[in-house]
Amino acid sequence: MTTVGSSVRPGHSRAGQPGSTGSPAASGVPAVELRGARMALGERVLWDGLDLRVDPGEFVAVLGPNGSGKTTLLKVLLGQRELSEGTARIDGQAPSGRGSRIGYIPQQRAMELEVPLRARDLVGLGLDGHRLGIRTGRSRRAQVDAALAEVGATEYANMPVGRLSGGEQQRLRVAQALVGDPSVLLCDEPLLSLDLANQRVVSQLIDQRRTDAATAVLFVTHEINPVLPLVDRVLYLVNGQFRVGTAEEVMTSEVLSELYRTQVDVLRVRDRLVVVGAEGPSGDDVHPGHGS
Repeated sequence: MTTVGSSVRPGHSRAGQPGSTGSPAASGVPAVELRGARMALGERVLWDGLDLRVDPGEFVAVLGPNGSGKTTLLKVLLGQRELSEGTARIDGQAPSGRGSRIGYIPQQRAMELEVPLRARDLVGLGLDGHRLGIRTGRSRRAQVDAALAEVGATEYANMPVGRLSGGEQQRLRVAQALVGDPSVLLCDEPLLSLDLANQRVVSQLIDQRRTDAATAVLFVTHEINPVLPLVDRVLYLVNGQFRVGTAEEVMTSEVLSELYRTQVDVLRVRDRLVVVGAEGPSGDDVHPGHGS
């Protein structure tokens, strides 16, 4: 399997310095590290030979068409799926669903009006998981209150989540991911279905966290423009190949044409990137999301 741009240079985060001498940043341990990573589903290879180091406070956007392995990558880092080959590390440790300092932000999906959860209950699941018998205590309440305040959701903390707007619900999902004080944020298309104003709000909340706490961010998205000013590097996955680099290095006509094996044009219109492509080898349109 031929890979493109497999060499990865160290990150160059714009985040501030961490406050704890025991943090991964202080010890020089990468927040996320993949070495020789291969993911195959039967005979289909999503990626092979992937080396990636994400330092504390670095913001990496993960791009690519549907089926390229973006969400699968997050599942590996969440400890939900094993690599076919290679190693994955979070703060120097093998990924694990328990006890790890990972925050996860899913896609925005509207909740039913009848869901019997208050906003603070949803955020509290970030501490309790989905176990029966929710814990109580001053410390837990203080953590939930702090997370709600961090995303500007204090005023509707006691409202039923089903009665909140999509943007308000997504703020709560960000708070749920932050309540456990994560060192790594894994974001699986968190802007999907949000209007432009709420895309901006959610992006800024995530970026503020990485700036304030040196939290590393892996941000899966079909549309880079809402986070383009925030991104340190891009990991682009397509057709079993990948490229890692800054947006200026990766989001070019030459690179995307090579990855998609067809002519792709990347245009910059004001502060936005517009990707225009013919049909790819599979007959699918080449990544139309960048121009939306």
